[in-house]
Amino acid sequence: MTSPTPPGAVVAAGVTVVLWASAFVSIRVAGEFYSPGALALGRLVSGAVVLVALLAVTRSGWPPRAAWPGIAGAGLLWFGVYMVALNWGEREVDAGTAALLVNIGPVVIALLGVAWLGERLTGWLVAGGLVAFAGAVVVGVTTAGPGHVTWTGVMLCLVAAVSYAVGVVAQKPALAHASPLQVSGWGCVVGALACLPFAPTLVAEVAAAPWWASANVLYLGVFPTAVAFTTWGYALSYMSASRLGAVTYLVPALVVVVSWAVLGEVPAVGALAGGVLCLVGVALSRRGPVGGPSRPGVAVRG
Repeated sequence: MTSPTPPGAVVAAGVTVVLWASAFVSIRVAGEFYSPGALALGRLVSGAVVLVALLAVTRSGWPPRAAWPGIAGAGLLWFGVYMVALNWGEREVDAGTAALLVNIGPVVIALLGVAWLGERLTGWLVAGGLVAFAGAVVVGVTTAGPGHVTWTGVMLCLVAAVSYAVGVVAQKPALAHASPLQVSGWGCVVGALACLPFAPTLVAEVAAAPWWASANVLYLGVFPTAVAFTTWGYALSYMSASRLGAVTYLVPALVVVVSWAVLGEVPAVGALAGGVLCLVGVALSRRGPVGGPSRPGVAVRG
């Protein structure tokens, strides 16, 4: 029998979802002046600086060898491929549609969790996932404007979704051997190293971009990356990958709210209805026990 999820893990998951939702809007703003690879590198470097500083202050040390396959996999796929693909995809589709497409990720996570992590799908998780995905579809359809979606953008967002899903499942076993801060911090460093070929472009674009666009790059690195990936890792150390992945169905609804507040985009009634469906779906997915080990090898923290 699995232990109840501690309140801190639920709060951490909520912080992650809010910050990741804000990232979709911030990417749109910064993407006017930064190319996809340069934006990913700028985000990862600023995030890595913060995370490595935290690792030094907390004296977290070097992760054990057993954690490195998961750290490297998450770093290359989630921090590297995902960010470049999403940045590029958002040049071809609007933020709402991008959030919708990326949110096929929890479905992939659930399937991979069954195959690789020994998790099983409960009826509540399946029902909640279907309801939440229906809500995400409503949000995406009502926020997508004509002429703002291309097949290239759709495929790039799907690549981002699959990369994110595989990265999450790769990250899960690493948390049995290393702390969330270690996994996120060194994963971010791996992602930054993988994106180093974009360094000359980043230098040129920093010189040409207005300060507020560069501020968005720093925001993406510090908050949706350094903070949100660490809170995600903490939540993942206490929750199954499939159940935590279902919580990200909230992101499209929050993207609508943040876009409304920051960009002045007024959501349609259908988008609000879709947001309610997302909330209902996440609530359903949280009901009942989730089979399989939700915290393999992770000691109970007080």
